[in-house]
Amino acid sequence: MPEQSLPFAIDKDAALEHQLAAQRARRPADPLLSLVVPVFNEEETIAPFLSTVVPLLERHGVRFEIVFVNDGSRDDTFARLFHRSRSDRRLRIVNLSRNFGKEAALTAGIDYARGDILVPMDIDLQDPPELIGSFVARWREGYDIVYGIRTARHTDTPAKRVSAGWFYRVFNSMSPVRIPPNVGDFRLVDRRAVEVLRQLPERNRFMKGLFAWVGFNSVGVPYERPERVAGTSKFNFWRLWNFAIDGVVSFSTAPLRAWFYVGLAIATVAVLYALFIVTRVLIFGVDTPGYASLLIAILLMGAIQLLSLGIIGEYLGRLFVEVKGRPIYVVEGIYEEASPKPPVT
Repeated sequence: MPEQSLPFAIDKDAALEHQLAAQRARRPADPLLSLVVPVFNEEETIAPFLSTVVPLLERHGVRFEIVFVNDGSRDDTFARLFHRSRSDRRLRIVNLSRNFGKEAALTAGIDYARGDILVPMDIDLQDPPELIGSFVARWREGYDIVYGIRTARHTDTPAKRVSAGWFYRVFNSMSPVRIPPNVGDFRLVDRRAVEVLRQLPERNRFMKGLFAWVGFNSVGVPYERPERVAGTSKFNFWRLWNFAIDGVVSFSTAPLRAWFYVGLAIATVAVLYALFIVTRVLIFGVDTPGYASLLIAILLMGAIQLLSLGIIGEYLGRLFVEVKGRPIYVVEGIYEEASPKPPVT
């Protein structure tokens, strides 16, 4: 029965407002905000970050903690964070035993944050902290996840902007879980969404996809991405390429299915060509084998087989990691109020 012919039209906006109202009713009046900040060799950016973020949050009158996750830094990052934690008890340091990667470090920060709302962000201030006030305002409206949308990326190279756009298109065309284009990890996440994230056990983490997978009511806030305040990015082209592969393989089996159809198409062409050869021999009695065409066919089939095996290997490699069941990260210690605390099991 068509929707317009129903006796009572379905008002989607009213249904959403009812959901948001229910969430507003359960929101605490004075929430604790946890900033989750993974760091790796960021000794130069610690002072600018704290001098910008701490006064801003104090002006907003928000209770907050800053959870730094030291992802095996080899410079003075941990020493400087420890020194700052001695004078500010709102700073906590989750010190990992070695470098596990940003996704694992972000997972550790989410696990150890105590806040009613969490805001993962980078320390380079390319995620503008001024946007946190807008995030909290939309959260008070009832939204569970509020994400930042990069409307301008002037600091990125043209190649990076184009490749990022293609990645979002390819990912969303293959995956049943859609991630909003030009959205990073910078977002606000309500505690009930955080608890769902903590239940996800996979070792190959693609946090953008996991944030989208949990669902809940979400809304975007646009912003222009500024330049880094200090230091250099730890992501190069090769790491970004592997990161993109992790995202696609973690949330879609379309590459495997695609190669089934490629194989089917090649088999069809091969059968048709074989029928053509047989027919030509029967009618004309001529069979002139061609060395070049045969060599091209062999090389083409060999390349296709190796490529398809490589795609299968990507999935098998990830299954191998998941089956071993190793922890996503290992915590060396928790440091707050200038004293070490044992990690929570």
